[in-house]
Amino acid sequence: MTILLTTLNARYTHASLGLRYLLANMGELQPVTRIQEFVTGARSTDIAEKILALRQPGEKFIVGFGVYIWNVVETTQIVAVLKRVAPDVVVILGGPEVSHETGDQEIIRLADYVITGWGDVSFPALCQQILHGPQPLMKVHAGLQPPMADIQLPYHLYSDQDIRHRTLYVEASRGCPFKCEFCLSALDKTAWPFDIDQFLQEMEVLYQRGARLFKFVDRTFNLNIKTSLKIMQFFLDKLEAAPHDPVFAHFEVVPDHLPDALKEGIQKFPEGSLQFEIGIQSFNTDVQALISRKQNNEKAAENIRWLCEHSHAHLHVDLIAGLPGETMQSFAAGFNKLVALGPHEIQFGILKRLRGTPIIRHTEAYQLAFDPQPPYTILANKDIAFGDMQRLIRFARYWDMIANSGRFSHSLPLILADTAFENFMALSDWLFVNTDATHRIALDKLAALVNNWLLEVHGASSEAVQAAASQDYAGQAMHKQGNKADPSAPQRQTRKEAAREVVAKALPQRQARHLAA
Repeated sequence: MTILLTTLNARYTHASLGLRYLLANMGELQPVTRIQEFVTGARSTDIAEKILALRQPGEKFIVGFGVYIWNVVETTQIVAVLKRVAPDVVVILGGPEVSHETGDQEIIRLADYVITGWGDVSFPALCQQILHGPQPLMKVHAGLQPPMADIQLPYHLYSDQDIRHRTLYVEASRGCPFKCEFCLSALDKTAWPFDIDQFLQEMEVLYQRGARLFKFVDRTFNLNIKTSLKIMQFFLDKLEAAPHDPVFAHFEVVPDHLPDALKEGIQKFPEGSLQFEIGIQSFNTDVQALISRKQNNEKAAENIRWLCEHSHAHLHVDLIAGLPGETMQSFAAGFNKLVALGPHEIQFGILKRLRGTPIIRHTEAYQLAFDPQPPYTILANKDIAFGDMQRLIRFARYWDMIANSGRFSHSLPLILADTAFENFMALSDWLFVNTDATHRIALDKLAALVNNWLLEVHGASSEAVQAAASQDYAGQAMHKQGNKADPSAPQRQTRKEAAREVVAKALPQRQARHLAA
């Protein structure tokens, strides 16, 4: 018999933590279980062929799919192919996309079994029943949540190839105590921590094996400050012991909970070693109350400002457009407030109707209309018409290409000036009229377009535009073929530049560009 654990990751550089948890907890079935990961975008028949190639003739073959919002359409196609050409293959589904609203999904109709919620102990138990009886009577099985101490940690299952080439996802806790209605974590009752000492032992092993990039998936890293400090100290010790071989840590933090003890720890991290994902989502207090989001806006703003001014942490701050009760005007005000605080990146998200989230209770009152196809993006609501929502979606895409990319760091202040949202929306509208595209715009073409808008529409001086463009990554890319370095020029490098060069090699490219600017 063979049990295959598989999923379609959004990128090759992503490594599925969920599959590794399942494998780590397979017990006596672990020797006959293996992982095979794929990437979205491949032909469904090709993936089905590769899956079936792992089956030995005449044996029982179970395939477990991890199903998420980004891969459900393609996974449905793969399951359909498998069931056509090899109907005796047993297909088990799990993951957030199939854990709720199970009655109306084609992929669930096609599959043999579904596990909703936690699968760590329920998946191996279901496999045992399928293989050894008694045969399961139900298709849908509610996953059992075991005590945290009973879950085997999976980090030894990251291969050397994973460590060299992929982001390593780790978690010191699961769940979230907050009830934000747009998020699946709203269904959790609390956050459940793993034993911190055992967890850090696992991180030590990963580090000794060469891991240097750790992305924490905890929803609330700074919920328990004592635990947060312990984890941060682990990374500070590594940075102090080997500054020439830096480690990089990524955390999601609660914006209005940053006590002095945590600030002291954060200040010790050097440039390029720490990244924070900070969810603001909205500065509108009426919207926050409507979606059950508790947040002290002034404290959150104060903490973001402090992090920008007194730490080297790289900040990604999230806003969501399309929330019930949020108008274009109130969203613009929140966006401008956030820009003034100065985070490195603003992750401009559009509301999505994740299956199972309580946000749907506002559908009638706020006329929420969502795309019926994944990722279920909002199309319109009572306060923002379809056309304006489309403009916001384009704004988000261009913002990522221009502002978040770090390629236009010197031109961006000219674009935003004193009214960031309004000016960038004007640029966004103009770009779409002149390109009819939000993807696949070559960098040199985008740089030329931005310069033209600044000069011809925005009225910036040619001297200012030229000076900014010459310093931008994008502007340099435009002219990289024509500007050869002078071999006779001195090639001296300061100690700080040398340190930054070492750090940049370990960083995601986008953050490296922000750091260089």
